[in-house]
Amino acid sequence: MQYAFTLTTTIPASAQDIYEAWLDSLAHTEMTGGEAIMSDEVGAEVAAWDGYITGRNLELVPGERIVQSWRTSEFSDAHEDSIITVTLEEVEDGTLLTLVHSKVPEGQTSYEEGGWEVHYFEPMKEYFAKRRKAGRKAKAAAPKKKAKAKPKTKSKTKLAAKSKPVASRAKTRNKKNSKRVVAKAKPKRAKKAKRKAVKGRSKRRG
Repeated sequence: MQYAFTLTTTIPASAQDIYEAWLDSLAHTEMTGGEAIMSDEVGAEVAAWDGYITGRNLELVPGERIVQSWRTSEFSDAHEDSIITVTLEEVEDGTLLTLVHSKVPEGQTSYEEGGWEVHYFEPMKEYFAKRRKAGRKAKAAAPKKKAKAKPKTKSKTKLAAKSKPVASRAKTRNKKNSKRVVAKAKPKRAKKAKRKAVKGRSKRRG
């Protein structure tokens, strides 16, 4: 005969993070402490706990559900594979993980009586708690972006000081130009005076 049971636990992580870690060989190994070979493809063969567990992916819904065939080295040839269904639902403190283990051979009650809790749930909680702390430390250690300094505006006094030489240059130029005009005008008046004097002399002689 076979039997089924249901277990629940809350993991301090997002549903997507748990889903990805479960189906990743390296993450599953770190998460449980036993070497694992996992895949995120339906139909792929999987293994966990140094080969003690073997199976296959039957159904995968990203971030929501994982269904795998599951048998241990304690199963005899007469036993068919058991089925595990992992359902993930995000809650306030993380993700509610619901595990339904069906088609378990009669007499193999250790999975229900602490096996899943000791070898999966507790190590998973520790694994994701450490990841969360590491993420917080990384954020705290990350250098904060410095605010861009505003360009300094030149003071009015400096602008005024710079503008004065320009005005004085303009004045000196105007003075020079006026002197040139006066200098040019003087010779014309002298020529006219000479002409008048010559005309007066000629009239007297006549």
